[in-house]
Amino acid sequence: MPVNELLPTGHRKISQLEMINITKRFPGVIANNKVNFDVHSGEVHALLGENGAGKSTLMKILYGLYQPEEGQILLDGKQVKIESPVDSINLGIGMIHQHFMLVESLTVAENVALGLPSSRGPLTDLDKVSARILKLSEIYGLQVDPDAYVWQLAVGQQQRVEIIKALYRGAALLILDEPTSVLTPQEVSEFFVTMRQMIEDGHAVIFISHKLHEVLDISHRVSVLRDGHMIGTIPAEGATKRKLAVMMVGREPGLKKERTSTDSTEARLILKDICAQSDRKTPALKNVSLEVRTGEILGVAGVSGNGQKELAEIITGLRPATGGQILLEGKDVTGKSPKELMDKSMSYIPEERMRDGMIKEFTVAENLILREHDLKPYAKNGFLNLKKISVHSDHLIKRFNIKTPSQETPVKNLSGGNIQKLVLAREIFRNPRTLIAAQPTRGLDIGATEYVHSRLLEQREEGTATLLISEDLDEILALSDRIAVIFEGKIMGVIDREEATAESLGLLMAGVAG
Repeated sequence: MPVNELLPTGHRKISQLEMINITKRFPGVIANNKVNFDVHSGEVHALLGENGAGKSTLMKILYGLYQPEEGQILLDGKQVKIESPVDSINLGIGMIHQHFMLVESLTVAENVALGLPSSRGPLTDLDKVSARILKLSEIYGLQVDPDAYVWQLAVGQQQRVEIIKALYRGAALLILDEPTSVLTPQEVSEFFVTMRQMIEDGHAVIFISHKLHEVLDISHRVSVLRDGHMIGTIPAEGATKRKLAVMMVGREPGLKKERTSTDSTEARLILKDICAQSDRKTPALKNVSLEVRTGEILGVAGVSGNGQKELAEIITGLRPATGGQILLEGKDVTGKSPKELMDKSMSYIPEERMRDGMIKEFTVAENLILREHDLKPYAKNGFLNLKKISVHSDHLIKRFNIKTPSQETPVKNLSGGNIQKLVLAREIFRNPRTLIAAQPTRGLDIGATEYVHSRLLEQREEGTATLLISEDLDEILALSDRIAVIFEGKIMGVIDREEATAESLGLLMAGVAG
């Protein structure tokens, strides 16, 4: 293949990439059905679709993780065969995956250097790698500590590592999956400035996002997948959020559910001066005081890595507090185990649904009874009652509209939206009095997000006290009665929803006191 003009990074520029009639089948489903897609140098081409529409499959084919049964890939007019990520990287294609491809036991620098030759031959050159990471962090506003272990990082920080890893390799074509989910509104604007500079430099970008206003802001063209088929490609200029939503779901988006006002003053969950350490034994929470009232949603807004993970884990008994007190229904529950808190009618929707919300090798049915698997009617005398479990699972699958081939399907085979519905089904079916929801719609499409929001509002109407931790300001503003902003482990303030704006919250999220 001829060497074209080089990018400023020294990598070969990709003038055009085409995917023609791509077809990929899995047992019981056609993930991609004769899909055509292309992207050019100097453009952002957005790829939209509901969870399970085939976006991730198409991109994994482009990255060499899957092989299509039919179709071909052309790079600058010449057919190429991408049989592995190594082939893709060598061709100048970088990908940030929806489920991160990082080794948790290694540091950030080690993950970035993994698979690349060292400048010192058999000796490592992690000092040079770290210096380059810090430089990229500075250029792109993606602050990450090169010496931190990946397992110590929050989800949003891990996404930053993936972005840096691709940029480090000098990707000419960059596939970005929800890259702005960890940024404040101000940082999103800055990141878009960076993306536009990349485009001016000749990069090609495939942008996957469920935030339609971002797609319309940054993209040149928008393609929509639905049920494995390419519905169409339209210019971003002149397109509307409603038009894109209709293309994605095949119908008009559902109307927003009106929230009734709440004047409850009964505090069901109270945090008093809570302090905690991170996994790295550094201060993560600093004298956090909050209260969540009966029949309200208290939103916690903040950029990833400011203590949200530790906050959720302390409340749900997964992390010890180093100071302070937690009161639930007026009783001190500081240091209680997750089982004890569950018995006190607390439910938890974790940030990492694939890691903390289920056992991915287990079936749908098995995951739906994880919390009560040892209790009647699902077990008797130490043996599972398979008939009762089957009836229970069928009921929840229908009630929560979980799309699965069967209740015996391993959870790892479901789309992100349906995995989240499964977690919701298990946690909400218990009729909790207190609900902790951490990033409940991260990576979900319009339809799945609508569904999660409606369920959270239903729980609110039933009197549940809900703590909603989210980095999506639109979500926080849409659902919350009051909003707390966390920055570097401290609560910057608690604001009534009627007084909050994206701009004022964004400043607090950046540590600028009101």
